[in-house]
Amino acid sequence: MRFLKTFLFIASLASLSFVSKDENSFQSWQFIGDRKVNFLIDRDVIHVTGNDNYRQIKLKVTNGPVHILDMDIYFENGDKFDVAIRSRIPQGGESRVIDLPGGSRSIKKIEFWYETKGFKKGRARVAVWGRR
Repeated sequence: MRFLKTFLFIASLASLSFVSKDENSFQSWQFIGDRKVNFLIDRDVIHVTGNDNYRQIKLKVTNGPVHILDMDIYFENGDKFDVAIRSRIPQGGESRVIDLPGGSRSIKKIEFWYETKGFKKGRARVAVWGRR
């Protein structure tokens, strides 16, 4: 009986080692801004207000798919960061997490080029989220 209890205790500890937490549970994402995107190929700008600094950003797409062609991030100090996304983000999907160069940075605006060809129902929404 004692062997069984010891075995079950060790087995339960081993099973706990396989439990992992989502990286987002430790640090929350903060909404930065959004745009409802037009049809076909176009460009939009999200002006960032406030004095918040971010280390990472990501895009979330709702109301329809969007093909992001390119994105430029402009910082308050005048620097520009060109992000090559070039991927189709489905409705309800997200881009990869984008690490900003130089650690925590203050963003002035985000400019992105996109295509919504083939999506004819309503307007998709592209939201930018940041993490400090």
